[in-house]
Amino acid sequence: MISEKMLELGRKRSEIREIFEYGKKRGSEIGADKVFDFSIGNPNVPAPEFIKETIIDLLMNEDPTKIHGYTSAQGDLSVRKALADHINSKYGTDITADHFYLTAGAAASLSMCCRALAIPGDEFLTFAPYFPEYKVYVESAGAVLSVIPANTENFQVDLEKFEKAVNKNTKAVIINSPNNPSGVVYSLDTIKKICSIMEKKSEEFGHVIYLVSDEPYRELVYGDVEVPFLLNHYDNTFVCYSYSKSLSLPGERIGYVLVSNRMHDAEDVYAAVCGAGRALGYVCAPSLFQYLIARCIGRTSDISIYKKNRDILYSALKEMGYECAKPDGAFYLFVKALEPDAAAFCEKAKKHEILLVPGDDFGCPGYVRISYCVRTDQIEASLPAFEKLAAEYKK
Repeated sequence: MISEKMLELGRKRSEIREIFEYGKKRGSEIGADKVFDFSIGNPNVPAPEFIKETIIDLLMNEDPTKIHGYTSAQGDLSVRKALADHINSKYGTDITADHFYLTAGAAASLSMCCRALAIPGDEFLTFAPYFPEYKVYVESAGAVLSVIPANTENFQVDLEKFEKAVNKNTKAVIINSPNNPSGVVYSLDTIKKICSIMEKKSEEFGHVIYLVSDEPYRELVYGDVEVPFLLNHYDNTFVCYSYSKSLSLPGERIGYVLVSNRMHDAEDVYAAVCGAGRALGYVCAPSLFQYLIARCIGRTSDISIYKKNRDILYSALKEMGYECAKPDGAFYLFVKALEPDAAAFCEKAKKHEILLVPGDDFGCPGYVRISYCVRTDQIEASLPAFEKLAAEYKK
């Protein structure tokens, strides 16, 4: 016998991956330039030149047994210290190297936090729209994910529904800002109110309610928009970070968990994160890329390209009659489908070679996600197809 749950997960990819695989197949049939694939958040902006230069320098000038060998399970101490120094300098915190655990990307970070916290009967809360894999991470840890319905007016949090949803079984709240799939950045006012509710409910129920902040898009913001740093607003916070988007390194799988030094029983919680890493086999993140990020702290790829893509696509779709919230971050548009059934709308879009992801798995039926981290010329070439799709619904 094998695990039925794992069999189910293995046999059916996520909706995003299914559409991505379809796009590759369709591209091989008619030419990739004729398929407008907006399915997956795979950065098209290349990793900066300084990434290549740093890798070459590491390979040429560092001891191979160091850069290709094991580090400590939670990551090399010098790398973790560099991360702590950077965060302290930027956000005015006072964390240390011993509050970081380096991981194979944010997915590993989130999985470890869920495994470190969850016991049978626990509930995790998150806000729609949300990244669908949260459900996998939470349920695999033995807990249940409950979702606060979306506030489709502006995709900020519905605070009244959130406060009513927090209960004695609530172990943690997962927050994602800038948000995948809406691109919305939660305002400082929203963050403060979320934290205030959590503090009040923790006191009411007599146990800590943790905040898990999923932050792979932290630097991907446009204009003068600021992303509040959660450790400065709520003591019992985990930060799950990835360099996949900020440095265009999604395939290298490098990130971290940061455990707040002000967390209740912080040393035990950090030890539980280490235990979760051990149980899941997430020990010693890729060594070469640990040393890489230490040398590239505070730098990013060319984010201005995403802003250009957003401006072109958002303006054009609004002019065609599509409805969507203007994203202040990440690289997604969350667009209201032109019929109630988003999956049916996506199937019609396929006839125009437009590949979109239905919002149902994001907890928001009736919407579709457009990932605009593609070439600008692909966006420009796709606009007539979007116009033809809209015209079908105007007949």
